[in-house]
Amino acid sequence: MEIDLIVEAKRILTLDAERPTASRMGVLGGKIVGFDEELDAVTSTNRESFPDQVLVPGFIDAHCHTTWWGLGLTAVQLDQARGLEELYAMIEAEVERVGDDSTAWIHGTGFNQKHHDGAYPDIARLDEITGEHPLYLRHTSGHAAITNTATLRMIGALDEGFENPVGGEVVRNPDGSPTGLLDEAAQSLIQSMLLPYSSEEIARALDAATSRFAAQGITSFSEAGIGGGWIGHSPIEVAGYQLAKATDRLHARAQVMPAIDSLSMIEGNASDFRGEGAGLTASLGVGTGFGTEWIKFGHVKAFMDGSLLGTTAAVTEDYCGHDHNRGYLLNTPEQYRIDVLAAYRAGWPVALHAIGDAGIDMALELIEECQQTYGSNGAPNRIEHFGIARPDQVERAGRLKITVTPQAGFIGPLGDQFAKNVGPERENWLYRGRSIVDAGAILAGSSDLPVADNNIRRGMQSAVDRLTENGMVLGPDEGISPEEALRSYTEWGALGTGQIAEKGTLERGKLADFVVLSDSPLTCENIAELDVVATFVGGTTTFDSRNTGAN
Repeated sequence: MEIDLIVEAKRILTLDAERPTASRMGVLGGKIVGFDEELDAVTSTNRESFPDQVLVPGFIDAHCHTTWWGLGLTAVQLDQARGLEELYAMIEAEVERVGDDSTAWIHGTGFNQKHHDGAYPDIARLDEITGEHPLYLRHTSGHAAITNTATLRMIGALDEGFENPVGGEVVRNPDGSPTGLLDEAAQSLIQSMLLPYSSEEIARALDAATSRFAAQGITSFSEAGIGGGWIGHSPIEVAGYQLAKATDRLHARAQVMPAIDSLSMIEGNASDFRGEGAGLTASLGVGTGFGTEWIKFGHVKAFMDGSLLGTTAAVTEDYCGHDHNRGYLLNTPEQYRIDVLAAYRAGWPVALHAIGDAGIDMALELIEECQQTYGSNGAPNRIEHFGIARPDQVERAGRLKITVTPQAGFIGPLGDQFAKNVGPERENWLYRGRSIVDAGAILAGSSDLPVADNNIRRGMQSAVDRLTENGMVLGPDEGISPEEALRSYTEWGALGTGQIAEKGTLERGKLADFVVLSDSPLTCENIAELDVVATFVGGTTTFDSRNTGAN
């Protein structure tokens, strides 16, 4: 018998309890067909040999923003600026680059106040530099934007009687003048002038982003919000994914989460929608799991609260240094209940963004009511981020058997900021690991790119050592083992996204998605220092450092 590929390695870590290790693996038609002695009488069209390297299941990024990041690769990279004068110079250079056309947008991404001693850009200075150019500078959290007076005028924020949108705020000085900062849903006022992006623009962004994913060993990702709200890029965003795949510009498998704002109330037969006759869903009744091995629908995404960096995440006690500020929910509890239950009875498992403990309370209540009222929708329900989780909330998450996605990769670059905002009494609750695993919830690894980078190896190491940029161990009791860190980005990522039948471990019949690393993440001194040697999706290389000479 001849198959497509036999790959050999010093060691293959399958994460399958029946056959935890191997040295040879066979692939036919994009799927795994056998290991070691099962291949003794088999030949192959192609053969790959990695005699000094270790092969592991392909990495799954269970929560990221691929199109946003891909589009932002051509924007001014504000994360590189140190000090506001350097940031102003970068914006000024971009103004000069776009020329005299005053309608040309100035885009920047990755702003973090930590690089500027906690300060934000001064709107008067931005006005001086940008003039009448529309300006859109995205905060690294994704939950705020910075703009100029010309743009505020365009969106009507300077008009008499202007009202903030539900779930957002145009931030103002005590005298009522705008600071240039737009929090949460207020960003949509700017985005409405840019949307919708064309399918071709989305496909180009996916090409740029997922080719870089491949270099990080990522073979699958969950896109956390498409089609609506301030997180989406087009009401036909899936068409951009289809175009990217059809033109060989999608280099990792995509599970897309429709934003709850993109769904519509649809009536069916009286017996449909769990016997209630109507539910919140996509046109034609399309739902979770619909699609192909490359593009399929996942959970429905809804935002409970905001950002920890911007102190808009809803908490039950004041933020440190911010008296009387406890963040806020982005809608009323009543409206959340109506929308989430309507989507759930339509068959969608839910993924609820909740960072603050008050937001997590809301998410847990909704998930428990959904599960008690309607039962399971197949894939586990999710809480995205689970950022400031009290002990009782960890226990409840485990009891409900939900998936949580606290980004371990935040700990290094953002952990010190987080700890400062919540104080020593709550810092051990931040972006937990060990306690989630012990409680019985599913810990799914993710990056939240571009809030932090998607170097999965760095994320795994952070899940183990929990070291911040300044050397603090954030939550000393929350570290997990290297094997658990690996599983969080593979097996548990597949479990948490409802895809364990086809990926997450290396077993016969599963997709041949795998990564070749320079050494074993289970025994090396520092997982972050491992190299990605090659990445395979369906047995085909999407990245090979042997050919590029780079990693």
